[in-house]
Amino acid sequence: MMHMTFYWSREVTILVNSWHTKTWLSYSLSLLACLLASIFYQYLENRRMRLKLIAAGSVKGKPSPSATTDEPLLQKMGGGGGKVRWSAARVGEAVLFGINSGIGYLLMLVVMSFNGGVFLAVVLGLAIGYLLFRSEDQNSTILENPCACA
Repeated sequence: MMHMTFYWSREVTILVNSWHTKTWLSYSLSLLACLLASIFYQYLENRRMRLKLIAAGSVKGKPSPSATTDEPLLQKMGGGGGKVRWSAARVGEAVLFGINSGIGYLLMLVVMSFNGGVFLAVVLGLAIGYLLFRSEDQNSTILENPCACA
């Protein structure tokens, strides 16, 4: 029976067999890469949220009521008129969503290495990224999900 528990070691395999750390230097650089990838995730999420505001037709960064509804499944696509508007901002938001989803799932898989240092580097990176790029949007109540892979 295999147990999945966190362990503390400088030897870890991250994502692929070729990314295996054996020295303190390679482990430290890998932790730095995880930290920076997590910060970058939050940066891209900030850019995506800003594009969402632009696509929703908001003025001066204030979200429109359709962008902040508590019941997203009840919204009509395109803001309620029945017509779907394909603006550059909306397409850009979709592209950023796809890229960010991929990064989020990769971060999830990185954490599933079950190395304590890797876990802390990812969580710390997400927190730093949130502080740097996302804490300013606390007044906008766009549907946020704290899960990095969502």
